[in-house]
Amino acid sequence: MNSVLIIVPDGGMLFESVGVTDILMQANERNACSDLAQAPYQVTIATTQMHKAVHGRSGLTLLADARLTELDPREKRGTIMVTGRGVDAEEDDAVASWLRMAAPYTQRIVSVCGGALLLAMAGVLNGRRATTHWRLLDYMAQTWPDITVERGPIYVHDGPVWTSAGVSSGFDLTLALVEADMGHAIAREVAQDMVMYLRRPGGQSQFSRYLPARAAKPGPIRDLQDWIQSNLAENLSVEKLAESLAMSPRNFNRVFLRETGTSPAKYVEHVRLDAAREYLERTREGIEQIALQTGFGSGINLRRVFERHLQVAPTTYRERFYASTMAEIDR
Repeated sequence: MNSVLIIVPDGGMLFESVGVTDILMQANERNACSDLAQAPYQVTIATTQMHKAVHGRSGLTLLADARLTELDPREKRGTIMVTGRGVDAEEDDAVASWLRMAAPYTQRIVSVCGGALLLAMAGVLNGRRATTHWRLLDYMAQTWPDITVERGPIYVHDGPVWTSAGVSSGFDLTLALVEADMGHAIAREVAQDMVMYLRRPGGQSQFSRYLPARAAKPGPIRDLQDWIQSNLAENLSVEKLAESLAMSPRNFNRVFLRETGTSPAKYVEHVRLDAAREYLERTREGIEQIALQTGFGSGINLRRVFERHLQVAPTTYRERFYASTMAEIDR
């Protein structure tokens, strides 16, 4: 089954579907098949609209091969890939309904970025491991508790279902599909031709940012959160924070969790980690100095937290994300 149907919702990033197609076509060339009808991948781009013009977020337009409404979901297919969500709930519902009918007749179902939510709506991810863009991970976990949401990987493979994180991670996933279908050698050659990692180092956690959960209403907890962010080098133990609000540690934990949705210890660690990332991205300060300024105490502690949450060392993170121009301007 060499057919690949790529469903492209309106209003998204078109380079996802175009890049995926280019990778598959490069694999076809590497396969050196003289009969195009027997090439490993026969790609069809389908639009979710009633017209064939797919309008991208950038203002560019992609001409699709077919309208999804014209395609029989019961036709046997090798791979169906969804490259994102639509611009409205009605469009998403229609795609999810189509996927629900198509799933039993399809060997492999794949998503890129927010496309995983449409797979979830269709029931394709029930009882499976999956991932999506880091901004959508909490939403997916809360909305579909039957899904085991993976927060770190660039992509996740569970049986006949593959899901990937945001945007360009679809390219990583596509190379993995090529490797699964055609072997390591061809996948490696495609990656080399396109100047890509065959396996990108690290996961999407390097790119995600912690979004501090603000207390729902003004009051002592919200005021304390503001103070914490401005005093990261202070003693921010649960006992000290509870004492500052004249609460017992147990009651403080309970109130903080109720108002923010996270524990005070987790909140403090993530805020400190995010501050350390900012220092690494924007300054030339040493690891030990950053560790002191952000409350980690030592470079060893900072390294442990980075490796636990981001799967990279602080020095490696700086190499990948240091903004030299901004740092020079800020000095």
